[in-house]
Amino acid sequence: MKFRSNPHQIRGSIAPLMTPFTAEGAVDHDALRNLVEWQLASGSHGISLGGSTGEPSAQTVAERAEAIRTVATAVGDRVPFMPGTGSAKLDETIELTAAARDAGADAALIITPYYSRPTQEALYRWYTTVAQEFPDLPIVAYNVPSRTAVDIAPETVARLFRDLDNFVGVKETTKDFEHFSRVLHLCGPELLVWSGIELLCLPLLSLGGAGFVSATANIAPAATAQMFEAAEAGNLELARKIHYGLHPLVDLLFVETNPAPGKWVLEQQGLINSGHVRPPLIAPTEAGLVQIRSLLAAGSDYLTSPEGFVIKGA
Repeated sequence: MKFRSNPHQIRGSIAPLMTPFTAEGAVDHDALRNLVEWQLASGSHGISLGGSTGEPSAQTVAERAEAIRTVATAVGDRVPFMPGTGSAKLDETIELTAAARDAGADAALIITPYYSRPTQEALYRWYTTVAQEFPDLPIVAYNVPSRTAVDIAPETVARLFRDLDNFVGVKETTKDFEHFSRVLHLCGPELLVWSGIELLCLPLLSLGGAGFVSATANIAPAATAQMFEAAEAGNLELARKIHYGLHPLVDLLFVETNPAPGKWVLEQQGLINSGHVRPPLIAPTEAGLVQIRSLLAAGSDYLTSPEGFVIKGA
């Protein structure tokens, strides 16, 4: 809760944790705590949970709320905690956001309602309803049209930012880089914008972005954080070197549907007990593993060591 009153401190590489499951499919809270400790030791500037990388749609509301409480306790006030609390249903979104608030989250990351394809006016009313329900909690929109089939327009973001004191930012997971620019142009530098597209993380900083919520931080948290720090320090040569060095690991994460490839890597490193993903996802296929191993070798210099955080029996 330390950062709730000043969400502008939620900057840098915010790691969107994968949700570890046991081999039988239950949420593995011990492994989740281990990932938090490894992330913080590796230099991540903040923690998220419950975005697309965390398989939220394959979990019950109760499971998601309990995972939020586990991570909130593990993080404490060491770095900002911005969990994903959105759902396709308003009542579930309210319930999860309340759980995050009560657990001490610093902000709530709320995905655009998926499948229903609401209009821009409907999106405005959706976020307004949630923000007004939690006036003391910073609200961040999560725009990921490739998964939700709806794109929150820059004009809608600007309207929300103008009308709601606690609507503070947006995680933009769109490959339309012009979209990033239009959002910042309409809202100004006070709006917090994070990139959710791995290869647009560094470019967004040049436009005034606050950082990134990148799946790459799940397997390369140190390098991802260092890229932000180098850019902020004006060392663009180093930032670009890391950006390009991370390319193979970015490609690895999406050989098959994220987060299955990344979970396989975490299991191989011993950071989680099992790489299990819940249906409808499946573990990487044999053909996929050939590509994953090749890309892992190509990006090995940028992987973060699991030393000191290997789970016994993993």
